Amino acid sequence: MSAVHSIDHFALNVPSLSEAQQFFDSFGLDVRNLGEELQLLAGDGHVWTRVLPAASKSLAYLSFNCFEADFAALRQQVENSGVRFVDGDGVGFWFYDPDGNLLQVKVGAKHMPDTPAVLPAKDLQVRGTGTRADVSQVRPRRLSHVLLFSPDVTRAVAFYNQALGLKLSDHSQDIIAFTHAPYGCDHHLVAFCKSSAKGFHHAAWEVPDIDSVGNGAAQMAAAGHVEGWGTGRHCLGSNYFHYVRDPWGSFCEYSAHMDYIDAGSEWPAGDFPPENSLYLWGPAVPDYFIFNTEAPPA
Repeated sequence: MSAVHSIDHFALNVPSLSEAQQFFDSFGLDVRNLGEELQLLAGDGHVWTRVLPAASKSLAYLSFNCFEADFAALRQQVENSGVRFVDGDGVGFWFYDPDGNLLQVKVGAKHMPDTPAVLPAKDLQVRGTGTRADVSQVRPRRLSHVLLFSPDVTRAVAFYNQALGLKLSDHSQDIIAFTHAPYGCDHHLVAFCKSSAKGFHHAAWEVPDIDSVGNGAAQMAAAGHVEGWGTGRHCLGSNYFHYVRDPWGSFCEYSAHMDYIDAGSEWPAGDFPPENSLYLWGPAVPDYFIFNTEAPPA
């Protein structure tokens, strides 16, 4: 089976570009204002996100990259799944997944690292931490993953496996599931959480260490963005996290030291009970963390 290897970028609809610029600039991303849209850059200057004006917040599309040798087979896999193709921008191919999310697959660079991140070695004769005055702005180095709400998590996992080659990493019943690409990938590239409707829950951005996660939380609180969840450590994925709630009810996550799945290896995917799957330590989960703002009122 052929597979995609990376997320190239995603596009997010929001009702206020000015609010978006303030939020993402405070988060530590490089924000390029093109007037009709914002582009979010990190690390080596890659555009990870397009932020587009709309009446309400939603995922506009999600773009994946693949190797050239996999492209034709991937298109055939998607065609075999029976989904609807659309024209898109003429690059690669575009289609809707079973939940109605617009996806793109194209040939492109592998943005997911080939090896896991490691902590830099420290001189034992140097104090392990500095002072508050030494803290510089936290600036994420890359997009790690996205999590989408889905009315049918099991169906979503099956589709992304059969059409795009993503493999199940771990799940908790039909409530939440995590998938990875088979070419060397973080524990999850795309995750799904059960809801009554599709929706965009969060994008996670990699930072070097737990101090960067905590300093990012303080950085956002100082900018007026105090709602969210963290700081803590996940069970599935093992990463340190802090989620910051954006102005539209979804989240940006600072993430450090996620489990890494080597290319060609078989990860022992497990099914974990909900009470033992979300976090190892950290504050209680706020009620609004699992609220899908895109779902119609019950």
